[in-house]
Amino acid sequence: MQKPEIVVSYALDAAKREILEKELADGSNLKFLSDVSAGERAGVLASAEAIIAWNPQKELSPEEFGLLSRLKLVQLISAGAEHVPFAMVPPQAMIASNPGAFAEPMAEHILGMALALAKRLCVNHRKLAGGEFDMKTKNRWLRGMTLGVLGFGGIGQAAARLMRAVGVRIFALNTSGKTNEPVDFVGTLDDLDHVLRNCDILLVSIPLTKQTRGLIEAKKLAAMKPDAILVNVARGGIIDEGALYRHLVENPAFSAAIDTWWIEPSMGGEFKVNYPFFDLPNFLGSPHNSSAVPGIMSTAVKLVGENVARFVRGEKIKGIVIREEYINA
Repeated sequence: MQKPEIVVSYALDAAKREILEKELADGSNLKFLSDVSAGERAGVLASAEAIIAWNPQKELSPEEFGLLSRLKLVQLISAGAEHVPFAMVPPQAMIASNPGAFAEPMAEHILGMALALAKRLCVNHRKLAGGEFDMKTKNRWLRGMTLGVLGFGGIGQAAARLMRAVGVRIFALNTSGKTNEPVDFVGTLDDLDHVLRNCDILLVSIPLTKQTRGLIEAKKLAAMKPDAILVNVARGGIIDEGALYRHLVENPAFSAAIDTWWIEPSMGGEFKVNYPFFDLPNFLGSPHNSSAVPGIMSTAVKLVGENVARFVRGEKIKGIVIREEYINA
């Protein structure tokens, strides 16, 4: 039997290529598009049964998508899939994301952001820098708080494990309303209002889809506790930017930590916020780097290799994306 053609469209260094080659050594013919000459590209893509990509729309031209007549799988290295040009991917091809690949470092980042806000670390640092020694204003315990996890996949579960270690209760929301993880409550998006009313920390770790775009708007924020902490490591578009800013201004005990933004360089432009969030003492930001730790891309590539190897063997693969759920499907 002829080995399936696997094409890697994202440029990988030698170490990560070696990881893929090891995972796919037995059952496939692996080709790296960056090694292919301009004259050979069309032929390589026409024979591809699977493509490994980070952002297919940037790595392939519209004309090249039209060559993918044999394509059966687009395997993303990234955990998110909202950037995929679904209309351009042949309808017979499955699309798989890389869920959980970046979960462990992101979980630490989530815990760090929640602690920084609850312990007022940035506020007190600024006060000290200005000569104010404020010993009277109380910090907050995380122990005894409830974490609401909007999107209880790999990231949400990893964060919950860390939070449980410091005595935080877990209210989880996912698509099935079921989980084998130890939680105090599990439900679906139908239970979002219940979770918002009861959580002290809301973690947004759900994919950006047609259903979740703008999900956290003014009414949802108003349903939360006045001193709640919101942490977003998913996508900026899940939260209404203006509504969040106004809520922070009008509710100074409420705080928010944002790692993923409404306008980022990865979207083809410059970083931009439409409201002066950074003037607020109850706001904390990081530059979409919650997963940026040494070695994490090697982990992600290994998981990709394992998933594509399942595809080659005819086994069930992980992270299948449902096209209809996405805004540009």
